[in-house]
Amino acid sequence: MIKNISILVFWFLACTACQPGTVVKNTPPTGTLLFQSGFEEGVKVTGRSNGDEDLTGADQTLPKPNDWVTDLDNHPLVGNFNIQYQGGDTTQRYARIIPEPGNPTNKVLKFWLDGPNVDNSKGRIQANLYGNKGMKEFTQSVRMYLPEDFNTVKTYPKNIHWLTIAEFWNNITWSQQVPHRFRITLGIGKPTAQASDLHFILDAQDCELFANGSQKYTTLWAETNPAVKVPIEKWFTMKYYYKEGDASTGRFYMTITPEGEKEQVVFDLTRLTHNSQDPSPDGVTDFNPIKLYTSKDLISFMKSKGKTLQIYWDDVKFWVGGEK
Repeated sequence: MIKNISILVFWFLACTACQPGTVVKNTPPTGTLLFQSGFEEGVKVTGRSNGDEDLTGADQTLPKPNDWVTDLDNHPLVGNFNIQYQGGDTTQRYARIIPEPGNPTNKVLKFWLDGPNVDNSKGRIQANLYGNKGMKEFTQSVRMYLPEDFNTVKTYPKNIHWLTIAEFWNNITWSQQVPHRFRITLGIGKPTAQASDLHFILDAQDCELFANGSQKYTTLWAETNPAVKVPIEKWFTMKYYYKEGDASTGRFYMTITPEGEKEQVVFDLTRLTHNSQDPSPDGVTDFNPIKLYTSKDLISFMKSKGKTLQIYWDDVKFWVGGEK
């Protein structure tokens, strides 16, 4: 069964902005459920020939659409799902379905990152939904838990601008054949070098890709909300909704609901949500609905303190349109 469904909803849609940190108002419209899973009996992590992994099977505690292959991979609007590492082995990173710590009757997906598995320069574990048919408006929800080790991230002796937990590509930045490259990145940030609370950070960037493979990112807008702290050692619901549009019609809307508390607005933004030079935007073709991606320096700091970067995920849902 679904466990106090927490909803991570990226909403891009034009409307009046809610004041960040307040009780939810003016939420985006309802949508059509595309997929749901709680990682329960019937779902498993399977290997791929390139060293990455996949999720297969149907969550037997939920009604359809609950099958990672039949309902998600084979959906006409959605591309292929997989879990990407881009290198390394299980001594550095892994994604596993495990019993929830403290609640063994519930299963969750664990991301564990203890080494710079990508070219010895950064660490990556991410879910890919790549090759979508250009989704112009969609919603995601996920339940999320940051264990006690994340308190050590607060003491990292630098500010944090790069600790990504989701990313959206409109269009992808790794192909010479795709013009008008653009991404929106959701992350966890620390505003100062001194020990401090963690906050959600969000930015949108145009990308120029050069013939030699190098890239140049231009930040179009960036937001944070110091009124909302990232919960640690407490399950919370993240909601996000995305609507493609220009500076007056694009929208990003996100809330969190810590267990036992009221829902809070983190972002309610009317912003450009595609490349600033794109004359004919065609929707999000690729995105990372859940992700743990950061620098070697932060990973090494955590290791020096006997800690590890870990995130637990549960109760994933996707909608076309708003959350229902």
